[in-house]
Amino acid sequence: MSDKNINKEEDIEFENENFIDEEFDNQEIEEEKDEVEVLNEEIAKEKNNFLRLFAEFENYKKRTSKERIELFSTASRELMSALLPLLDDFERGIKEVEKSSDKDLLEGMKLIYEKFKKTLEQKGLKEVEAKQGDSFDAELHEAISQIPAPSKKLKGKIIDVIEKGYQLGNTIIRYPKVVTGN
Repeated sequence: MSDKNINKEEDIEFENENFIDEEFDNQEIEEEKDEVEVLNEEIAKEKNNFLRLFAEFENYKKRTSKERIELFSTASRELMSALLPLLDDFERGIKEVEKSSDKDLLEGMKLIYEKFKKTLEQKGLKEVEAKQGDSFDAELHEAISQIPAPSKKLKGKIIDVIEKGYQLGNTIIRYPKVVTGN
């Protein structure tokens, strides 16, 4: 065989090897591309799961925070409602002691009453204003009785306040009980 034939055969063999290598490389590249696509899909799926879990956790934090605030306000409201009769009793007691001649007892009761009332006010308790001659508002007052108005000016107005009303923050916890004129 001549050198040319040997060279041609070597060239053909080399080309065949290159073609096989290229074909193998192309297959490898396609497999890697498929693998990358699969991995990218898995990453996207995991990222989506993470975002959903994170959003769910944020909602949980907001919900528990809101529930905690509601629990404290409810507990405070219940405690204040339970203490209001004591405040009323103090006021009635002071009125009765004023009738007696014991000024030291009256002064002591007033001091305790003022301290008690101030403590409740510091915790957010406010008196709902209702006095004789005010217009009756069904959203702010509780009418327990109606009597004939002593004058035309007092028709539809408050004649007497039987029990004071109180609010805690912006919520009325006890409506003032009033007598209205008709």
